[in-house]
Amino acid sequence: MKIALPTRDGQIDDHFGHCDHYTILTLDDDNKITNKESMDSPEGCGCKSNIGPILSDMGVRIMLAGNMGEGAVNVLRTNKIKVVRGCSGDIDDVAAKWLAGEIKDNVILCDHHDCPSH
Repeated sequence: MKIALPTRDGQIDDHFGHCDHYTILTLDDDNKITNKESMDSPEGCGCKSNIGPILSDMGVRIMLAGNMGEGAVNVLRTNKIKVVRGCSGDIDDVAAKWLAGEIKDNVILCDHHDCPSH
């Protein structure tokens, strides 16, 4: 399984659709991180980009994010990616906390975004 984290300067980017890049973590059957890679973020708004199918095709099944609009949530869910909102801080710490069961989706929706679909 793979986890994606919207990243800027080693931290969870506060806004999924405008992150610098995605950190993609690969987990083994024991939920241990076996690989860490970066993928550039597509241009423009996350809800209108092709990021959902791209991440899904890579095997991503979880998105650990900060804030996210409902359009982006729907795009990811349509592509069988579970969204966990409300994450913040260092990406390695966030991943470790999620793997330990300490992070749950707190349904934070973006309300400061210039996409007309929000």
